Amino acid sequence: MKFGVNKKVLLYTAGCVWIFAGINILRIGIVTWLNDTHYWLFKIGEATIVFLLFYKHSERISRKNGKHCPFSFFDVKGWIIMIFMIAFGITIRALHLLPNSFISVFYTGLSTALIITGFLFLRQGKTVGN
Repeated sequence: MKFGVNKKVLLYTAGCVWIFAGINILRIGIVTWLNDTHYWLFKIGEATIVFLLFYKHSERISRKNGKHCPFSFFDVKGWIIMIFMIAFGITIRALHLLPNSFISVFYTGLSTALIITGFLFLRQGKTVGN
């Protein structure tokens, strides 16, 4: 027997994952932002651009019917991209390959996009039938 979950559970799972990831990334962004407070207005504009680039909707999950793996809110390409981005982010910060001014802007914009998308997933999960 194959274990699977419906669309509603996928949306709730994706929402929780996005919010959790977003909060963790936001913490890093804020810490680096506070350590480098120069040009804060310019940084807000840059963070907004990053937010707009990463802001996504939940249409792919909405098109799914039937039961699916609880982790299928990503396709294979999405999982590979996420693993690469996490590894790349850790490496860049550990080796100090980019300045904190970039990290603060990029992480703040990305985290905001993830958190808002996570809440949109949760909201859509409330409206989807089983």
